[in-house]
Amino acid sequence: MDALLAAFVAAGLAEWGDKTQLLVAALAIRYARPAPILAGVALAALIHALIAAVGGVLVHDFVTIRALSLLVGLSLLFAGIAGLVTRRTPRILVSERFGPFLAAFVCLFIAEFGDKTQFLTFSIAARFESLLLAAAGATAGVLAASIPAAVLGDGLARLVPLRAIRMTAAILFLLLAFIVAVNAWRLV
Repeated sequence: MDALLAAFVAAGLAEWGDKTQLLVAALAIRYARPAPILAGVALAALIHALIAAVGGVLVHDFVTIRALSLLVGLSLLFAGIAGLVTRRTPRILVSERFGPFLAAFVCLFIAEFGDKTQFLTFSIAARFESLLLAAAGATAGVLAASIPAAVLGDGLARLVPLRAIRMTAAILFLLLAFIVAVNAWRLV
């Protein structure tokens, strides 16, 4: 259960104000059909989460628990630094003929490959040796952050302080990275 909750919170926070949420908002403006957009996001997020979780579980047996904790700390540090970078709304590079489901799937699959959420999922799956719970939690977290964007579209940026949320999450990730690293090195 720890892997499920950790992956859900990490992915959900990491995606607020990030390119996934901004891309979903752009797709919502183009298609005005949240359900197929969210279905495409869910499929892309699930595939990415499964790839990351499989890698994490494979690594688990080859490194010590201390090294796994440091890996989690490193992924939190990466997420924190990435969260401090200003994001612009990505351009949708697929034809409108693709439809909302396929456009969301293709765009998110390409945009999110190697993203901080995938790295967080990898480290959480490795730390807890839990493929399915880490993948399910990360997928649910991405969806939780995508729902407001799919429903509100361009109103998201007007109604929600995305920059403030992204910066707060980045600072939280950096703080957690420090705490995890200190505990992993047994400095406290």
